Amino acid sequence: MPALLEVTDLKTQFFTQRGVVHAVDGVSFDLEEGETLGLVGESGCGKSVSALSIMRLIPDPPGRIVAGEVMFDGQDLLKLPEPEMRGVRGKQISMVFQEPMTSLNPVLSVERQLTEALELHLGMTKTEARQEAVNRLEQVGIPDPERRVKQYPHQFSGGMRQRVMIAMALSCNPKLIIADEPTTALDVTIQAQILELMKALSQEYGVALIIITHNLGVVARYADRVNIMYAGKIIERGSALDIYRRPSHPYALGLLNSVPRLDQPRKEKLDPIEGQPPDLIDMGDGCSFRARCRFFIDRCAEEEPALQSVGDGHVSACFVADSVASIGAEERE
Repeated sequence: MPALLEVTDLKTQFFTQRGVVHAVDGVSFDLEEGETLGLVGESGCGKSVSALSIMRLIPDPPGRIVAGEVMFDGQDLLKLPEPEMRGVRGKQISMVFQEPMTSLNPVLSVERQLTEALELHLGMTKTEARQEAVNRLEQVGIPDPERRVKQYPHQFSGGMRQRVMIAMALSCNPKLIIADEPTTALDVTIQAQILELMKALSQEYGVALIIITHNLGVVARYADRVNIMYAGKIIERGSALDIYRRPSHPYALGLLNSVPRLDQPRKEKLDPIEGQPPDLIDMGDGCSFRARCRFFIDRCAEEEPALQSVGDGHVSACFVADSVASIGAEERE
């Protein structure tokens, strides 16, 4: 049985005065029904652009999807006419954006923003859509939904606005929800509540979930599988357990080592990844991570490593993946 979502060799570029930015450069992954996939990496690595490419929301100009295939539920989204694609967005695939205050329309009530998709995609009457909107707000834990549905986004706190965004994403019973840094602007306790809510609703309705984040703690708790991105490419992929127990790419190991650990002394210094991400206009030959890598060998400057198997369902794009995994396992004991 084919996966719900299969992305193959996706390439998205931005054409600027300085040159062509290779924002997403040959990304491939799949997602099963009801599965939660983590997409992890630093800012600028291509996570959000990958998601926007799947939704075909890349601003043109300057951006353009130049190659690849996005098979969703048996159809290639990149080949759908725009009217049909609008029928997919919101109904079959929903997206929870990073900052709810800029994603919600400030001059429309929450009721209108929830009922619009219900009327458009499900053909509900205004009365039916309003009742469904109230039900969805109650479902995501907003108190007194009958009153609050009439209010405007500025009358909600950050956490409550994000709950409204989740209610909107769930309103048409989609098969897939893409959550792009859904907790970035929230404090730690609210982050946990939002993520628990999303995971619970995903399990209850069998919705597949892509969580885009730079927070590895989020991935450890909520994701079934993990894709780690760097410079527009997936450089390691595997189950969340494999990635944490045996990281096999220097970048993945660096991300894990830069996270504070409760089992270490409080005065223990963090181990940051030195240097800066490469220029996506001109990355040159070889491995894109070579300038920041402590495992660098001569071959890294000459060839670009391909994803190679390092375990069952676990792949890494590194020439010395076995050494990285062995040293990483020792460091993380």
